[in-house]
Amino acid sequence: MNIKYHPLNPALFIQNRERFVKEMKPNTIAIFYSNDMMPRCGDQFFPFRQNSDFFHLCGIDQEESVLVLYPDCVKQGFKEVLMVRKTNDHIAIWEGHKYTKEEAKATSGIEKVLWVEDMDAVLNEMILLSDGIYLNINENDRFVTDVITRERRMALQIQQRYPAHTLLRSQPIMKRLRMITTPLEIEVLQKACDITEKAFKRVLKTVKPGIWEYEVEAEIMYEFLKNRATGHAYSPIIASGNNANVLHYNQNNLECKSGDLLLLDFGAEYANYAADLTRTIPVNGKFTTRQRAVYDAVLRVMKAAKKLLVPGSNLVDYQKEVGNHMEQELLSLGLITQEDIKKQDPEWPAYKKYFMHGTSHHLGLDVHDLMDRYATFQLGMVFTVEPGIYIPEEGFGIRLENDVWITENGVLDLMANIPLEADEIEDWMNG
Repeated sequence: MNIKYHPLNPALFIQNRERFVKEMKPNTIAIFYSNDMMPRCGDQFFPFRQNSDFFHLCGIDQEESVLVLYPDCVKQGFKEVLMVRKTNDHIAIWEGHKYTKEEAKATSGIEKVLWVEDMDAVLNEMILLSDGIYLNINENDRFVTDVITRERRMALQIQQRYPAHTLLRSQPIMKRLRMITTPLEIEVLQKACDITEKAFKRVLKTVKPGIWEYEVEAEIMYEFLKNRATGHAYSPIIASGNNANVLHYNQNNLECKSGDLLLLDFGAEYANYAADLTRTIPVNGKFTTRQRAVYDAVLRVMKAAKKLLVPGSNLVDYQKEVGNHMEQELLSLGLITQEDIKKQDPEWPAYKKYFMHGTSHHLGLDVHDLMDRYATFQLGMVFTVEPGIYIPEEGFGIRLENDVWITENGVLDLMANIPLEADEIEDWMNG
């Protein structure tokens, strides 16, 4: 258990399980597995990161764990079962503390906690009582890997062992549920954003000409660990000068020079929930006239985009509207012309030469959180808002990003206290 964060409210996980079982078909069972320990080399493993769906439903942050949901189970006390790894003196000495049954119960809110060594017998009886089995396989439509996960291995075993059972997919349900963030989850996301705020403010006081990108990354990591974050929610981008025009730049190994801008895209992971922030700052503490003009243009698009995140819209229509705002800003900056717009390919509008990525994605337990990209916006969704303008020929790129929650009163900006206006950035850097 490599847990730095404070214990979460088990009501968060109880609520999430209640939401899931309401969507299950009658007399079916759903099985969820923790992630593997991923081999690194020799006898070493990478730091453990829990499967996000598994954590979403029970909060157990440990390998070799299994969650079984069977709301119609006729066997008393087996409507939800959690199985965790049984510890011993050897494990305690070499690996450290593992959950006791009592701790697993307190963390998850699940009454029936067993040792995972009893899984085969318990699971066999429960499956034979059921009419169908929900299996949870990664269905992110933009992710392909040759690595066989524990979920997939176990799914293949179940398929072979119970060929007469109906197999069902958990992911469509999980996508619907995880796109809607509950108030209890917002509390955790807000904590991740607050830690990210502390790190950015530290950076504003640290960055000077001659600092190296990796030194900036080190300052961020210091603040993360100091505030109980696990670390980065994703590989941080610390991109000075023309490096900012590489969208996923993460070498972070060059010197930051006076006159350059520094694009910072990073976020803390707290209790497995991700923050996602982007800011662009002047290395010497002062924007040039041109840099300031582009910065303010990106900021205006960001503010306009936030207002477009309303229930009933969708990502396709939203991106078109954001594109219209960006088009006008690029015209004003002299980066595109009316003739460019007149001749543009509708599938790749002229503005995309300088703003080629999407404006928003879902955020939660993953930085690119589980989602149905064709679903309409609903109350409770959390999105990033991250427009950018990238100008390789001028040697800089600017992106700005905050995380927002759609509420009945409009969007709630979870990063509202993080310096954003150009004047505010300069004041912090020179104050």
